[in-house]
Amino acid sequence: MGICAARPRHRSWPFALLLALLICGCEAPPPLFTCTDAIGCVDIAPGSPIKLGGLLALSGFEAPQGIDGTRAAELALEDWDRQILGHPIILLSEDTGCSEGGGATAALKLVADPDLVAILAVSCSSAAVPAAKIMSEAGLTMISGDNTLPSLTSVAGVRGADSQAGYFRTIHNDVDQGRAAASFAFQELGVRKVATIDADDPYTQGLAQVFARVFTELGGEVVLATAVNKGDENMEPVLTAVANSQAELVFFPIFHPEAGYVVTQAQQVPALDDVTLMGAEIQLRPDFIEAVGPAGIGLFLVGPATPTGEAYDDLVARYKAKYGEPPIGTYHAQSYDATHLLLSAIAATASQDEDGTLHVHRQALRDWLYAVEDFDGLTGRLSCDAFGDCGAARFNVVLFEDPRAGLEGLTSNVVYSFGENEDRPGS
Repeated sequence: MGICAARPRHRSWPFALLLALLICGCEAPPPLFTCTDAIGCVDIAPGSPIKLGGLLALSGFEAPQGIDGTRAAELALEDWDRQILGHPIILLSEDTGCSEGGGATAALKLVADPDLVAILAVSCSSAAVPAAKIMSEAGLTMISGDNTLPSLTSVAGVRGADSQAGYFRTIHNDVDQGRAAASFAFQELGVRKVATIDADDPYTQGLAQVFARVFTELGGEVVLATAVNKGDENMEPVLTAVANSQAELVFFPIFHPEAGYVVTQAQQVPALDDVTLMGAEIQLRPDFIEAVGPAGIGLFLVGPATPTGEAYDDLVARYKAKYGEPPIGTYHAQSYDATHLLLSAIAATASQDEDGTLHVHRQALRDWLYAVEDFDGLTGRLSCDAFGDCGAARFNVVLFEDPRAGLEGLTSNVVYSFGENEDRPGS
């Protein structure tokens, strides 16, 4: 800025200088930013990055799901040219190992950075339970395209035991997946007696319990509710118990490789020849299909409906071009939507100084997401409720008929659909 007036030589110079300043119209410097947000602000200096965290299963048997979600998030960031309001976006990922302890440790590492804006891309409900609490207490926002455990948000309109302020998800609530599975078994297959197998962890227990509750409310009977441990390879004891229970169908929403052992070893129990096997979306992955091979023929799997349309086809094409293979998990579309939703919230609620300093208002960011209605996502119109559920509840049951068809072939072999407007028992 140039000089408005030379310093006058006579003794009344302060008044003359003030008069000259007024005449020249010199502007006073802008007022310093004061954060009035209820839970604080994140101040990002000019040119500095917007830091987002990722809590992902990047090792172990659940790594494909974590990698899939990360890739989808990266593709969404590319849609934004990896920047908001001139600030580059970086994703800082921590490996949770898909465990409660891993989730807590990874979350503590992320929230220790005072410049962290929010947490995106969260793998595994078991890891999300402690991570969500840590995130919320730190005044941050977390949004996931992967966690489906009902207690993270709500069950039948009641706040879940693990619900935390600032936690959102674009994936379905497993209350709805359990309804879809139970409705198919009772109404479409005509089954009246079922057994359930979980893996003694929050995710699999929650889904098995919802299935059992809804199936009972429909008029069926749960003749056995049992569990295996992660790491178990010998499934003969649990499969024998299923055979002795006289169940017509066994629902086992457990992780691979244990799920694969259930399928292959069931072939060795003659009493199970007429028992229908039914799994869940966590088994919709290439390594599970390869592991079970022909033994999986006749298996039903319930999972989120694959999006359709030009926009989704474009995402898959970009995924293949960038990573050299089709999507390897089932939640890439939900993770893609979660990323777009979070970036839209940041862009809508952040304020910026003249010098480019960005201020992210933490409570305003949460409030914007809680108020979202009909956000245009790949998976449908997203509207967030008071508990943080934003995802559309649409499911398909697919039939495993040809292991050579791979994941794309399996997910396209739909035998039953359960949509948002269905008559939902157990609600």
